[in-house]
Amino acid sequence: MVSQLSGPDQIHPPSLSSPGQPLLDWLALLFFPGVGCTLVNRLVEEFGSPAGVLSARPEQLLAVEGVGRKLAGMIIDPAHVETARSRAGQEVEKNALQHCRVLCPADNEYPARLSDIADPPVALFCRGDTTSLRRPAVAIVGSRAATSYGKRVSFELARELARQGVCVVSGMAMGIDGEAHAGALAGGGPTIGVLGCGVDVIYPPRHAALFEKVAAHGLLMSEYPLGIPPDAFRFPERNRIISGVSFGTVVVEASLKSGSLITARLALDQGREVFAVPGRIDSAKSRGTHRLLQQGAKLVNCVDDILEELDMAGVLDNRDQAAPAGELPVELQEREKHLLSCLDVYPVAIDELVRQSGYDAPAVFQLLLGLELKGAVRQLPGQQYERRMEFRR
Repeated sequence: MVSQLSGPDQIHPPSLSSPGQPLLDWLALLFFPGVGCTLVNRLVEEFGSPAGVLSARPEQLLAVEGVGRKLAGMIIDPAHVETARSRAGQEVEKNALQHCRVLCPADNEYPARLSDIADPPVALFCRGDTTSLRRPAVAIVGSRAATSYGKRVSFELARELARQGVCVVSGMAMGIDGEAHAGALAGGGPTIGVLGCGVDVIYPPRHAALFEKVAAHGLLMSEYPLGIPPDAFRFPERNRIISGVSFGTVVVEASLKSGSLITARLALDQGREVFAVPGRIDSAKSRGTHRLLQQGAKLVNCVDDILEELDMAGVLDNRDQAAPAGELPVELQEREKHLLSCLDVYPVAIDELVRQSGYDAPAVFQLLLGLELKGAVRQLPGQQYERRMEFRR
């Protein structure tokens, strides 16, 4: 089930003035029957520009792999070209009315990093603030069926990246993706959600509120026109965009068959860095990330591991003055410090804390309450507690 995205009041529709000819020509090529992104890129590479394609001779078109007589005949037919351009103009106007913009590779706002990948999108349908595309970006991806550990790590890594001025990119899916977007928003930074459907289609429906927030404080982006449903085959295709707009890709949790490993492979193919967060060795959700580490992915203990590896000097110079790793950002009593030393980032039950700390149960409950109020621990269902990442040893 999918839902339609309504436009936030603070997002104003772009001007309905006539779109530029390059944009219409790029879109027109997409609207010829049987033509997709790969063939459009091949044609433009051969003839230099969409206008060059539309003015090519039949024998020149037929020499291009994937072009048959039927398609060549349509491209040289003025009536077919006019129909395709008219549809392109209607598409641009429809997007403007829905508070969206359409970017093509000739547009100054089309991300340069995306132009460098093997099969860049011919069009980007954008809802939100396209200036988000100018920021240094890092992708965070992982399992839809994430563990509580994976969700928390994704949220907190994204929050800290946003605080450092980095734009967090992900795929708006359940689990790791959703937590990454939410964490980036909590950190005060923009976030980019790359969709496998039209930017007016909310999928999954449970992310309706998150879609509104990302559209208002970041950017929703897709290579698919408005109204396109979230068909399964579109999600692997969009992964090349997630990695393509980013300096590096962080995989938080992934099984051996996870689509996140596709994103990691695409990132490597694009010459981008790949990072992996280690997990429990007895968790199937960690097998994919551990395989990446065995294959040479950079291990992530904290945000600085990402920023330093990517050499984001400008970002590091402007980062928040947070407490260094291993230091507690608030003052704790000695008994609180001792109990905190018995906790890890994995959940621990009350009985285990009583055993490890040597304190009785009432004292443990009282100390946990104080630690929770200070933001040092988080309570989970079943009277279990875990240490927050910023309070790691």
